[in-house]
Amino acid sequence: MHQLFDRRIIFVGGKGGVGKTTTAGALALMAGEMGRKTLLASTDPAHSIGDAFDVQIGNEETPLGPNLWGLEIDPEIEAERHIAAVSMSMKSLVAPKMYGAIDRQLELAQHSPGMMEAALLERMADLMADAHSRFDLLIFDTAPSGHTLRLLSLPEMMAAWSDGMLGYQDRSRRLGDLLKVFGKGPSKEDEFGMIGGSKDEPEDSRNNRIKEILLKRRRKFHRTRELLTDAGVTAFLLVLTPERLPILESRKTLDVLNKFNVPVAAMIVNRLIPEDAEGDFIRERRLQEAEYRAEIDRDFESIPKMYLPLLPHDVHGTDTLRDIGRLLMRQIERV
Repeated sequence: MHQLFDRRIIFVGGKGGVGKTTTAGALALMAGEMGRKTLLASTDPAHSIGDAFDVQIGNEETPLGPNLWGLEIDPEIEAERHIAAVSMSMKSLVAPKMYGAIDRQLELAQHSPGMMEAALLERMADLMADAHSRFDLLIFDTAPSGHTLRLLSLPEMMAAWSDGMLGYQDRSRRLGDLLKVFGKGPSKEDEFGMIGGSKDEPEDSRNNRIKEILLKRRRKFHRTRELLTDAGVTAFLLVLTPERLPILESRKTLDVLNKFNVPVAAMIVNRLIPEDAEGDFIRERRLQEAEYRAEIDRDFESIPKMYLPLLPHDVHGTDTLRDIGRLLMRQIERV
């Protein structure tokens, strides 16, 4: 079995338009045909997996070939699910008179900046944690670099938020215990306020439920961070073309990935001019390409590389993806 496919999770990322979906689709097709039960999931709001395979795909797992399923995660649907789950949790902890206020706040939150990214991360975290029970390999066809890097930073931020809320709850509990010593327990208004579920429910029971919710979120995002940074489980493939802007963005992407200790398994240099292409225009482009290839080899010397040619036609359908996959498989042994 090829070492790359021995991982459980592969992220395929890079600047928009460099061929991430083509690469992810070709690798997923090869993995499936090698007998690895594979889920190819798109996190890019401008989904292209369906276009590449000539198959209609939505927010549910769709068969694409032998041992291969596709999923185009819809951030709006995920945001709605996320808000519904938060609403249910919050309403289980407060008095009924607070339900209207919760609904108003969550309606505003649903359209706030970052909500869709947070909901998308929730779905990705769930897939990363659970997909191995049904699939051998999970491949993410990611959004352009900036969006993906924000997603990669969210587990740390959300785990820190959960830690902060746990600390706040602990301090609040200790303050409540101190007030009881002085005979000043929570007022009736407090009892039916934000954390007032029911006057018949013991305060310790409510506090334990709140703590369990926060601990569950903390465990989820700590686990996501562990999976992202485990080179034996996760590989990040960075796709670029031999051009100035993709090279610049790849440098920035690698800096952030290194910051978060996300392992980069290889770079895939896409759309190289074929050796048999002719003409004055092609000769000029080949000279420029040679300069950028030298820059890529120099700046990313320590990272294994695979190379794909510029094709004379659009990439769509399993036959073309299979051809690209075979080109990658000839080079993949060193990754």
